[in-house]
Amino acid sequence: MSKNAITVENVRLSYVNVHQPKPPYNNPQGEPKFSVTVLVPKTNAAAKALMDQAIARAIEAGVSTKWNGVRPPQPAVCVHDGDGPRPSDGSEFGAECKGMWVFTASCRVDRPPFVVDGNVQPIIDPTQIYSGVWANVSVTFFPYSNAGKKGIGCGLNGLQKLRDDEPLGSTVTAEDAFKPVAFQQNPAVNAGPAYGVPVAPQQQYAPAVTGYGQPVPGVQQYAPAADPWGLGG
Repeated sequence: MSKNAITVENVRLSYVNVHQPKPPYNNPQGEPKFSVTVLVPKTNAAAKALMDQAIARAIEAGVSTKWNGVRPPQPAVCVHDGDGPRPSDGSEFGAECKGMWVFTASCRVDRPPFVVDGNVQPIIDPTQIYSGVWANVSVTFFPYSNAGKKGIGCGLNGLQKLRDDEPLGSTVTAEDAFKPVAFQQNPAVNAGPAYGVPVAPQQQYAPAVTGYGQPVPGVQQYAPAADPWGLGG
């Protein structure tokens, strides 16, 4: 693991995608990655101080490794104020981001994150890690220069689940959607087309015929049934 990796403790996860790589939600044609959005409570002062120190180190590294010896006046930093506007379009963050520092960490397909439980044992069941769960996350802040934009991104190393919580976002269960109903037998089975869709032409037996058009006694062959809709067989 990178020597610049830090562990941010007691955070909430959103937009969790750590078992199956996917393109970014705002760019379906983008490169598939593992990713998670991390929500750090503003009351967690120790975590914020740790992040600020890691970001400062990444900026200093960027001057010599990415930005040709020149520090940008305002490098773009991936950590945002959940009570402020989204930097992408100025809209509000979701309600789950209120009172939080928000950033997204990701990693490439060839470097999948570790996902472990409190005993540092791998979590195989993807349903155990969902939007709303609390965890410790191992991340690395790094400098980048891309298409003229200079800033600090965040790499995801892995996470450790701490505890469950109410899932974030809109979730619907079968119990929410349906109520018990009695089974209904359809008395008109095979009576005709359902919902206006024709029944495909059926096959029925017809007497076999000789080369002279005469039936062959005792021999049956298949022939198309009548086509009441004029669709052809």
